[in-house]
Amino acid sequence: MPGKDEYYNRAKVEGYRARSAFKLRQLDETAGLFGPGNVVVDLGAAPGGWLQVAAERVGPDGAVIGVDRQRIDDLEDPEPRVELLRGDVTEADTRERIREIAAEVAGADPSADTATGAVDVVLSDMAPNVSGEYELDHARSVHLARQAFETAKSVLAPGGDFVAKVFQGQDLEAFKADVDEAFDYARTVVPDATRDSSSEVYVVGKHRITAPVAAGETYTVDVTDEGSEGDGVAHVDGFTLFVPDAEVGESLEVRIDEVKPRFAFAERVD
Repeated sequence: MPGKDEYYNRAKVEGYRARSAFKLRQLDETAGLFGPGNVVVDLGAAPGGWLQVAAERVGPDGAVIGVDRQRIDDLEDPEPRVELLRGDVTEADTRERIREIAAEVAGADPSADTATGAVDVVLSDMAPNVSGEYELDHARSVHLARQAFETAKSVLAPGGDFVAKVFQGQDLEAFKADVDEAFDYARTVVPDATRDSSSEVYVVGKHRITAPVAAGETYTVDVTDEGSEGDGVAHVDGFTLFVPDAEVGESLEVRIDEVKPRFAFAERVD
């Protein structure tokens, strides 16, 4: 069958529950989302096409948590651990349950105050029921994406990734900017499997930043070690700073220059 409808037939042939499975495969190929052993949360997971792809990609040592208001049928002989949760991600109780399950499957303490650090990837293919009024549908899609974003910030490990579907419109860039601030960078991707008539795009946040410091802030720090490149190494609340031209034993004021998921670069303020 010509055009994008080929993905419907391919899904049937390859055993996927929905043609959208190819969107996630292409997102992974474009943005490098999954790794062996990852813990993945899939929001809006019904009927399960994205769950199938995520399970394939994380392998037998990984785990996938599927969440949807609708019932999701169990996957057929999945290799990794798959947990299914029926609930509304816009409700606090559902988000709390996600955190508890994520902590459990990652081997963290489910009773801890936060499960931050338990999840490697958060996916959202959620979309509103289309009303036919485009601006309203766009606004609702952004609302759902923001709910997914808040969930992602509460469970993602440092360096983790985030994907959310949004309809194009006036609020897209503001949402992308917020994702960009919380991650090393953000980009928009339109998979080839997206129908030509669709207005949907996917906002991808790469490498979650959970640092206690931000670019432009200043701190007085003690240089306690030397890095492999000869930079001085200091810490703020256990977070590593690399400071050029600083020696072990110095106490100095530094300004944060660039923040990465697990460390930051700083420059001395003399």
